[in-house]
Amino acid sequence: MKFSGKNVLITGSSRGIGAEIAKVLASYGLKVWINYRSGAKAADAVKSEIEAAGGRAAVIGFDVSDEKAFTDAIKTIIDSDGEFSYLVNNAGITKDKLAMRMKTDEFMSVIEANLKSAFIGCRESMKVMRKKKFGSVVNIASIVGETGNAGQTNYAASKGGLIAMSKSFAIEAATSGIRYNTITPGFIATDMTDELSDEIKTSFTQKIPMGRFGDAKEVAEATAFLLSDHSSYITGETLKVNGGMNMA
Repeated sequence: MKFSGKNVLITGSSRGIGAEIAKVLASYGLKVWINYRSGAKAADAVKSEIEAAGGRAAVIGFDVSDEKAFTDAIKTIIDSDGEFSYLVNNAGITKDKLAMRMKTDEFMSVIEANLKSAFIGCRESMKVMRKKKFGSVVNIASIVGETGNAGQTNYAASKGGLIAMSKSFAIEAATSGIRYNTITPGFIATDMTDELSDEIKTSFTQKIPMGRFGDAKEVAEATAFLLSDHSSYITGETLKVNGGMNMA
């Protein structure tokens, strides 16, 4: 995979899909900045694994929904590396509840963590990247943002908004050489899905044409492609990584 830039910030990358994205991007030669909010030990473990494999990594802790903290983090990266080339907005939370029982603050807390944080990252990256007329951003949304899901009104709204927002950023940034794309993972095998019962896993798998959950590395490789020079004429697109569960 070919990259013209040298470094990448991945939000929420101390575990799960984010951690796998960090490992894959490091394997392609990028210096990865591993972001966490509260999982410092997990972030350090990801960094150690990357370095043991010959990659380059740094850990940077901040709350992605804090505008000043996000802005300061990008400045820290530029001060350290002399550039800021790639961003993956992966951080997110869930607070599932049926809509009739969901409180407004439960709705807004997910919007803040999942959508507002990505907006800050997309906006601040544009400010920096347009100076050198180069950059690429990938926003990790979800199949739920395309299809909706009972009990996830807040999560669906945040991820659906992320898809639409990415298209708008792509239009605004295209003449500055900056690309914004989105990935919508389906059911991916992570620590969270490992906790599901076999019965629930089977019911989900039956809805997937490929007959299995995806692997986090498959999402990571798709992310690498959209960041890389190999997708240099792709912007504003949504890449579905869902085993055929949603083809619309």
